Amino acid sequence: MAADHYFSAQPSGELVARPLTVSLAGREATVQTAGGVFSPGGLDTGTGVLLGHVPPPPPSGDLLDLGCGWGPIALTLALESPHATVWAVDINERARELTRRNAELLGLENVRVAAPEQVPEDIRFMTIWSNPPIRIGKNELHGMLDAWLPRLREAADAWLVVARNLGSDSLHRWMDDRYRGELAVSRYATHKGFRVLRVRNRSGLTGPISTITG
Repeated sequence: MAADHYFSAQPSGELVARPLTVSLAGREATVQTAGGVFSPGGLDTGTGVLLGHVPPPPPSGDLLDLGCGWGPIALTLALESPHATVWAVDINERARELTRRNAELLGLENVRVAAPEQVPEDIRFMTIWSNPPIRIGKNELHGMLDAWLPRLREAADAWLVVARNLGSDSLHRWMDDRYRGELAVSRYATHKGFRVLRVRNRSGLTGPISTITG
């Protein structure tokens, strides 16, 4: 049998949860993690870079964590924007279960955990935060972005973190070509070998997009 990947829909074996203490939205939190999901041993470097560099999320509306894993991005969004609805989306059913448990552990009632096909098609997002699963392959990654980035609201931003050695710059160029005239793509920050890419819906856009290269 092939080894499970964090992007497997149904990881094999029993879910054996273990506690993990992490810092989320400026507070210490004890959550659950398990094998068969992305970065089960703690907050990975890329997600840490994303959370440390993006501006605060919108205070309300629908917010999306695309590829939620055990939930660090979704939980942060929910803690920082308690009046928003946070959609935590992942193909991996174990990741969804852990995110659901972790939202309950933290008393967060504004997290909606869902498989991709369970998110209503008419929902448009005030922001998307994602450490996308680069290792699923280029075609699958592009298909995922095609499905979700066009669902940004007018002048809303998506924030993606991608390692430079895993193709952040080529992904930037692809998005530039793919969404030209619809979405504006810029490099927002660089830290610890990762790029934070900002993708803005051009509808309603009236000014330049800030770019930080530090």
